Amino acid sequence: MSTMQKTDILIIGAGPSGSSAAALLKQKGYDVTIIEKQHFPRFSIGESLLPQCMVFLEEAGLLDTVRDHVEECGFQFKNGAAFLKGKKRSFYDFTKKFSEGPGTTWQVRRASFDHILAQQAEKMGSDIRFGHEVLAVNVEPEQPILTVKTEQGETYQIQAKFLLDASGFGRILPKHLDLESPSDFPVRRAVFTHIEDGILDDPEFDREKILITVHEKDPRAWYWLIPFADGRASFGVVAEEDFFEKYGFDGSSDYDVAALQRRILADDEALSHVLRNAKFDTPVRTLVGYSANVKHLAQRNYALLGNAGEFLDPVFSSGVTIALKSSSMVVPLVDQYIKGENIDWMEQYEKPLRAGIQVFRAYVEAWYTGEFQNVVFSNHQENNVRSMIASLLAGYAWDQTNPIYKNAKKRLSTIAEYCREDQ
Repeated sequence: MSTMQKTDILIIGAGPSGSSAAALLKQKGYDVTIIEKQHFPRFSIGESLLPQCMVFLEEAGLLDTVRDHVEECGFQFKNGAAFLKGKKRSFYDFTKKFSEGPGTTWQVRRASFDHILAQQAEKMGSDIRFGHEVLAVNVEPEQPILTVKTEQGETYQIQAKFLLDASGFGRILPKHLDLESPSDFPVRRAVFTHIEDGILDDPEFDREKILITVHEKDPRAWYWLIPFADGRASFGVVAEEDFFEKYGFDGSSDYDVAALQRRILADDEALSHVLRNAKFDTPVRTLVGYSANVKHLAQRNYALLGNAGEFLDPVFSSGVTIALKSSSMVVPLVDQYIKGENIDWMEQYEKPLRAGIQVFRAYVEAWYTGEFQNVVFSNHQENNVRSMIASLLAGYAWDQTNPIYKNAKKRLSTIAEYCREDQ
């Protein structure tokens, strides 16, 4: 093992939270090293960005990079969310939201999106080491140490003044430091793929919105359809395990999940009509038990970003927003810490970050209980209520001026009751 290497900031993972944190830290003049196990571009879900993301991308100096690649990468302009359940249709226009800030964004292939962010972080001076795997973590010294293995089998140690975990579903620090905490969400499975959607001149389909469809026979299950600008789309279905078992799914690795997905689609007449000309030409993947939590998000010399800390559910596409928000919040605190200031990580980072996550959680939970579905498909929503909900769906979950921010769960329940009475 070679002599100990040194850097100012170590980041595990080069996804959106890692690349944005690196860009922000380079703005402040720090040496940044990112350890990334995979090589980019690589497949990832979470393809429907929320407008709140635009604020954080611009802050990190990454927004122009995304704009420059919109046409090349087939990123689809997005201005809202549409909902479908049988004959019921609804949509929210994010430009008519309550909160200040951008009302539009893009739907992106994450392989391309994450790659261009990482490339820009490199151009800004970050050292990204692709194909390097974290073997061990030591946060006992004042400056944490990682033991890393290269693809050639060589190992080395690297030490930093601060450590950020942006490893997403890899959850490196939670696993190495025993930070895992069970999620109180039911175990759900996502079955997903990319398709040629074949949707041409359909007046009832808006490519500028993500389409969320509630399964007609079981409202606990739902489908996402995220169109890209080149006639392709991301398509997936999410439900609890017993839902898939009714279709004969046994959870084995050799099960034909492509046939499973097609059978589930065929059981929904409305969505089947939307995708009547689709070509399913890409391998189908599945992910189960993805909801996760941790005992804490930060300590004196390390912090968790995005999905490495907590992942809720894909239903409202909050993952990338939470990832970018966490980077935006943590970097000024890291800067202060390195300059010798005392940081109360619970009060200054964890509580404010979780405050917005709890707002997201309130309407994710309400979606699965059916309360939020009642709101979405109600024909009697007042415009001010629609604008408040549009803000949440657009990612502005940290906007304390939005009346729905405070006691979000109770307020959503009240709105749902009102909508039920008028249906």
